Amino acid sequence: MSATSTPGTAPASGLAGRTALVTGAAGGIGAACALRLAADGATVRAVDRDGDGLARLAERADGLPGALRPVTLDLTDLEAAEESAAGADILVNNAGIQLVRPIEEFPPDVFATVLKVMLEAPFRLLRGALPHMYAQGWGRVVNISSVHGLRASPYKSAYVAAKHGLEGLSKVAALEGAEHGVTSNCVNPGYVRTPLVEKQLADQAEAHGIPAERVLTEILLADSAVKRLVEPDEVAEAVAYLCGPRSSFITGTSLSMDGGWTAH
Repeated sequence: MSATSTPGTAPASGLAGRTALVTGAAGGIGAACALRLAADGATVRAVDRDGDGLARLAERADGLPGALRPVTLDLTDLEAAEESAAGADILVNNAGIQLVRPIEEFPPDVFATVLKVMLEAPFRLLRGALPHMYAQGWGRVVNISSVHGLRASPYKSAYVAAKHGLEGLSKVAALEGAEHGVTSNCVNPGYVRTPLVEKQLADQAEAHGIPAERVLTEILLADSAVKRLVEPDEVAEAVAYLCGPRSSFITGTSLSMDGGWTAH
């Protein structure tokens, strides 16, 4: 707890005095979230296995009201993941990996790794973070899910399974944490302008024999009413709101940012 806050309340000035942990923070959504929370005054533990990427992120955070602390960590080390979350007031589970293959061709070891990084690691991070949150009567958990946490697409069995599992884990955390002043929610973007999605564009363009621009409009955004990618900063704004003092009654829910995909 900071000297300016009391149990069950947020600090008077944004997230000053709060410690946030963001996974997958070296790029994409994670980097945007880490910078946004630091801009609100939080001390951010930026977790990623990409140490060079974290160093570049730290340079971008220089001068923000909060602080950014790079933590080089592979989330497949579940014990280390749990230990890294001790004392966190805010937990943003963002790290993810993707492989697009039919089920019968999907490598079992990759399936297991996807679930370890995207479902087991968030569970272990929660285990590490919740005791501190409960003790102080305040905490925020935001799980970066996906439209694929609510809907399925072919050839993404591991990713869809992990995101659906994350949705359930988030709801359980919301029910258990409510009496302790802890909220837990998911943010569910559609396709975001990240290296992971740009790689999908290239891979599917090659597989379908069409330009990447047509993959975007005819395949990835076929079910989206808004025909563009979501920007990482847009996702970070939603995360910042859910972490802030005015979101205490929002818990156990999923915020879709999918351009109307799930409106069908």
